[in-house]
Amino acid sequence: MPLGWLLLLVLLIAAAGYVMGRRRALSGAGGDTRAMHSLPGAYGWNVAMAVLIPSLLLMAAWTAVAPSVIDRMVAPMVADQGDPALVMSDVRRVARGLVILDEGFDTIAAEGLRDRLASVGVAVGQDVSESTLAAAERYDILAARSSWLLTALTLAIAGGAAAWALRRTTPDLRARNEVERGIQGLLIAAALVAIATTIGIVLALIFNTIKFFQLYPATDFFFGLTWSPSFGGGSELGILPLIWGTLYISFISLLVAVPLGLLSAVYLSEYASHRVRAWAKPMLEVLAGIPSIVYGLFALLTVGPALLAVFGDGGLGWMDGGTAVMTAGLVMGIMLIPFVSSLSDDIINAVPQAMRDGSLGLGATPSETIRQVVLPAALPGIAGAVLLAASRSIGETMIVVLGAGAAAKLSLNPFEAMTTITAKIVSQLTGDQDFSSPEALVAFALGMTLFVVTLCLNILALWIVRRYREQYE
Repeated sequence: MPLGWLLLLVLLIAAAGYVMGRRRALSGAGGDTRAMHSLPGAYGWNVAMAVLIPSLLLMAAWTAVAPSVIDRMVAPMVADQGDPALVMSDVRRVARGLVILDEGFDTIAAEGLRDRLASVGVAVGQDVSESTLAAAERYDILAARSSWLLTALTLAIAGGAAAWALRRTTPDLRARNEVERGIQGLLIAAALVAIATTIGIVLALIFNTIKFFQLYPATDFFFGLTWSPSFGGGSELGILPLIWGTLYISFISLLVAVPLGLLSAVYLSEYASHRVRAWAKPMLEVLAGIPSIVYGLFALLTVGPALLAVFGDGGLGWMDGGTAVMTAGLVMGIMLIPFVSSLSDDIINAVPQAMRDGSLGLGATPSETIRQVVLPAALPGIAGAVLLAASRSIGETMIVVLGAGAAAKLSLNPFEAMTTITAKIVSQLTGDQDFSSPEALVAFALGMTLFVVTLCLNILALWIVRRYREQYE
């Protein structure tokens, strides 16, 4: 049975359990809710959660584990066909493609099957051999058995859990407490999933970074002044030009975003009327919802040609092309304005009104109150917002790809094309890559470096906010 239909059946059983649990509790209390420990809905949710939790856990675990188990059972049939991972990928695609072709394994021939699969959108890496076809048949049989076994076990568990929960449903049951414990467990599980995902990402970066440094010297990577990858050999993979381009573009973007974002936050929080704030703040934050690729196109088609007209051959002659550090920095700064403005606005609004009133009562003007009272009180939070914006700019990719160019160089000229770490990660992993070569594995080393830099910036921002935050009564 398809997983979607199975999930729908489980939800229907849970819904039926909710109705029956609620009715059973009310029936046991003679319809008097005062004789019940909890509200009627709590008894229904107690039965529904008893059905959903074990059933969904089984489905998730089975879906995660079953494919690898089936692969191990089928892999010996094609052990002599080459790379096991690639061959098993072909086996799965052949099995899926024959379902699309709606043909049985007993009537299909291996010869010419690759072209037939390609005609229905299933790409196979190499010509289909008889052993691959036999393995695909075995894979299809095992996958079908796995699906039916999962269906039987899930429905048995759902039905059994519903019967067990209904049996213990009485008016004296502390259903509310059990539902609260179940919700707490669900929240803990959600937090653990987020933590486990982060740990998985870090471990993937670490292991591949270690593999890269086994093939390429770490000193040449961290202190090399040339970035020149070559999949034919003789690559120079020094990260310093990429770090310089990343920091240079981020610096220019912060020069744009911090003053404009901070000044707009001060205006919205201290000077703007409620009517102006009601439409100005949402309009400003619309910038935060624009995809970065749109900003990249804006840099490529508008900002770059405008800068070229002023600073290029037709103007001051400082700029050779529209793609440059200045182009990407200006557009990225525009993108970060709502980020800085929104955070700063919230921080400034958190300063107690009593401090403003006290300053004004002592004879200070509104501008003096902002300079000498409000901004000093909000400064730690504003500093944290600026550091968070810096980490956001360091991780930007599309604006850099379209606006800054692809040249990895060490230069102080903001009108030259440069590139960043994120842009090179994209270029190194574009297309089919051999992940046993340093030229492909270097992307993980770049990603690990970027992860450490942004993590340090985020930790520093949080430390500044917590260390220097003023506590007001």
